[in-house]
Amino acid sequence: MRAETPLEEFREEVWDYYHDHARSMPWRDDPSPYHVLVSELMLQQTQVGRVLPKYGEFMARFPSIRALSEAPLADVLSAWSGLGYNRRAKFLHAAAQKVMQDFNGELPGTLEELVSLPGVGKNTAGAILCYAFNQPVPFIETNVRSVFIHHFFNDRSGVDDKEILSLVEQACDPEHPREWYWALMDYGTYLKQTLGNNISQSKHYVRQSTFEGSRRQIRGRVLKKLTQESVALHEMLEQVQDERTESVLADLLREGFIEEYDGRLRLTGGSKLP
Repeated sequence: MRAETPLEEFREEVWDYYHDHARSMPWRDDPSPYHVLVSELMLQQTQVGRVLPKYGEFMARFPSIRALSEAPLADVLSAWSGLGYNRRAKFLHAAAQKVMQDFNGELPGTLEELVSLPGVGKNTAGAILCYAFNQPVPFIETNVRSVFIHHFFNDRSGVDDKEILSLVEQACDPEHPREWYWALMDYGTYLKQTLGNNISQSKHYVRQSTFEGSRRQIRGRVLKKLTQESVALHEMLEQVQDERTESVLADLLREGFIEEYDGRLRLTGGSKLP
């Protein structure tokens, strides 16, 4: 009897784990293109446990890509509050508008078209093609990277994604790509929980800057306040006391997150009432 290759053994181990421990998630229960788009943008740099409650609230508020595209950005940022990295909310809102304008309200099904959407890079586009359209497209994200480093590069550092991508392509199940990547996600989570995170072995690993005391924290504080009410500039500077607050406000104004109306700051498209 022919001995299994390392790749075959790997596939079997991943499938075995998944068949016993598959996780239920709302975007898996309904992997329609819009649901997948929202979940993929939410899951960028954010753990599943934080995304799950916000996803349900977001989908209830914006049940379709049309509803999202027609909503004021202020409403989208308000619904996103608590997830962090607010640029993703702005990208998602802009992507919904582009889909309505350029693709007749239907999320496109090719890599080239998907990467034309704000906030959608090549790997996110690959994930959307796989999960929403069940296409066997190779892509790399954090859990995929961890799984392949653990099994094939465990004694190495500086592992290049190009090396991993070749194995990802070979290992993919062409008949069940959607479920195969779900299996990789769940198995990767299991490895991190039991063996620790091996991401520092990747050539592309960059240590995340500390959130506490960062400009990102100031941006978050400003946007959170503005989800509750409009605020006069002098009041904002008093409430968010930091020498960088003025420049953060200037950035948010320039990037279109906030606007000035009648001497007060508000989220773009928000209520004109103080």
